[in-house]
Amino acid sequence: MHLLENARIAEFDAPSGRWRLSAPAMIAIGEGRIVWTGDAEDLPEPFAGAPRRDLDGRVVTPGLIDCHTHVVFGGNRAREFEMRLEGASYEEIARAGGGILSTVRETRAASEEELLAAALRRVDTLLAEGVTTLEIKSGYGLDIESELKMLRVARRIGRVRPVSVRTTWLAAHALPPERREDRAGYIRDVVIAGMARANAEGLIDAVDGFCEGIAFSPEEMARIFEHAAGLGLPVKLHAEQLSDLGGAAMAARHGALSVDHLEYLGADGIAAMAVAGTVAVLLPGAFYTLRETQLPPVAALRAAGVPMALATDCNPGTSPVTSLLLTMNMGATLFRMTPAECLAGVTVHAARALGLEGRGLIAPGFRADLAIWDITDPAELSYRIGFNPLHARIVGGTLV
Repeated sequence: MHLLENARIAEFDAPSGRWRLSAPAMIAIGEGRIVWTGDAEDLPEPFAGAPRRDLDGRVVTPGLIDCHTHVVFGGNRAREFEMRLEGASYEEIARAGGGILSTVRETRAASEEELLAAALRRVDTLLAEGVTTLEIKSGYGLDIESELKMLRVARRIGRVRPVSVRTTWLAAHALPPERREDRAGYIRDVVIAGMARANAEGLIDAVDGFCEGIAFSPEEMARIFEHAAGLGLPVKLHAEQLSDLGGAAMAARHGALSVDHLEYLGADGIAAMAVAGTVAVLLPGAFYTLRETQLPPVAALRAAGVPMALATDCNPGTSPVTSLLLTMNMGATLFRMTPAECLAGVTVHAARALGLEGRGLIAPGFRADLAIWDITDPAELSYRIGFNPLHARIVGGTLV
């Protein structure tokens, strides 16, 4: 047991969606969880002799959660960045063998050690900004062994760094060149068969896919989701990024934890997500990098009561972003989310997007994942650009 004192706690009011700062207060932590919060004069007698750390009035928020990343990959796609600036579209690059497939070649060729070393440089940048939980997807191997290799690296990240890692099976990311004429075979032999093998090895926490005209149809993803359900795995979906194929509504019918991107989401998809309690994960880094003009329907999602999360979407092609603080600023500036929504989007709603109960808030019984900041108002986390006010992280009750 230990105590944090003189902490200004960011407390979330779910009905209003607002945050408020407490007066200087105390947080009691034991066995990796928050066991009590409150005024110093109300400290329970059994806690009185516990070691204390004085936070000198600093603001304490839940540890940040990056709930959508592709942080394990080989190579980079800086040349494609140039091509887009020269006028090539995302679809044109993909159909010419670039995009995801260029990263597939680099990822297949890399060893686990090479992938780990490259990923840790990106991960360390995220952790330095207060991230305590990180989702990592496969999807750049597109054959079973390479997909498993990515997931083993993701699990290793959680062992060699003080961060909780959740892994996602994303073999339904694109068709590899050798399977271009055999969509059904790829889904059967790699996506579904590999999912079963990865699950048996304890390598995945959820199943995802890319539902778009250049990737997989809602019908194909529904088949994959049915197999995921048979394995007891939750699902999520990249959908409505480039067009509205109805993927969000389909995912919601399958009880998806989240649907991500959503620039072209329509009223039917919003309604289905609201009924299912599916989280909308918004990814302003991809919107910015691709110079998109179609905004996700934030006002309609807000009006429907669909919880909105934010994530970096860290990947080599469409969102080479390794700053969740910058992502929060983009959510406010580009998508017109409020600073309160942005903070909820990387804490309580991000936890929900990963199916993680007991994270994302500062309350008794919740995991003691905390970020301690040299700020006076939580809105500063969305307001500033290129400035990191993190003082310290606490991960699973341990000060980092």
